[in-house]
Amino acid sequence: MKFIKKSLLLVVCMCIIITQTGCGSEEPVSENQFRLDTICTITIYDLKKSQAQDALDKAFACIKDYENMLSKTVEGSDVYKINHAGGKPVAVHGETMEVIQKGIEYGQLSQGMFDITIGAVSDLWDFTGNNPRVPDEEQLKKAVKTVDYRKVKVEGDTAALTDKDARLDLGGIAKGYIADRVTEVLEKAGVKKAIIDLGGNIVTIGSKGEGKPWKIGIERPYSDRSEILGAVEMVDATIVTSGVYERYFEAGGKLYHHVLNPKTGYPIENNLDAVTIKAGKGQSVDCDILGTVCLMLGMEKSRELLAGMDGIQAAFIDKNDKVTEINGMKVMPEK
Repeated sequence: MKFIKKSLLLVVCMCIIITQTGCGSEEPVSENQFRLDTICTITIYDLKKSQAQDALDKAFACIKDYENMLSKTVEGSDVYKINHAGGKPVAVHGETMEVIQKGIEYGQLSQGMFDITIGAVSDLWDFTGNNPRVPDEEQLKKAVKTVDYRKVKVEGDTAALTDKDARLDLGGIAKGYIADRVTEVLEKAGVKKAIIDLGGNIVTIGSKGEGKPWKIGIERPYSDRSEILGAVEMVDATIVTSGVYERYFEAGGKLYHHVLNPKTGYPIENNLDAVTIKAGKGQSVDCDILGTVCLMLGMEKSRELLAGMDGIQAAFIDKNDKVTEINGMKVMPEK
């Protein structure tokens, strides 16, 4: 059995990010931390070092706080408490309630293809361990029966799962939500030029300099972050790529990836390798969810879904690396 792990969904063009000229009078100040099960990088371009470091400290504290609130694996988090309450109501933070309600909203919009109660299914798959394997078929069938976002009951400041065997998993929404909150923290600290990269959930604050846009690269699927298909220009915007190549393993000559169909419990199968969603700053949570939803729905159904969403742009990458742009998305080919 062969196991390969991919941790980042987007590649930021290094010539753009690392450059120390043309972005203002201050030297860039950057920090990396392993959070949210990925490498999170924040770079500030317009503050003095001490001010930038203070802003970075606040930003990473924000990430840690939300991880401790929304992660299903952190003992004592709101999600952990809900999952281990045996169906009883649990008092949660207002932010957790906001994420849950957003998840329910997109569950309805996607007709259940995005489902925050997929936890019992995702728990059976191990894409990051040393010996990943395909779960037992009967166990998967049993777990799939617990998946139904309509089993989440919210009332006042409490949330509960009406099926005691169901499990919340906010992994398809949390990073986007946190990216939006981190953006707010940085702007409150006076940051006007920055790039936030939470393992592929990217937000650009302001422009590169002199009104010029940042250029964010889109990774070629299965290239181990070594190749870029093209770049997208961004000013005060957010972009997220969902790809089947992020985490996967091979068993019995077949590839199994982490994007699971909530109706079958197995990885989705279609002609897409990745979907990139772009929107205005403050909408990373929507981009995060829509990337997953569109990857599962396929190109044609996704066109219908996105047709009525103003300001949401998308690029679909098929298994031949063909890029299809919709809703005004422009991916500049790599030269």
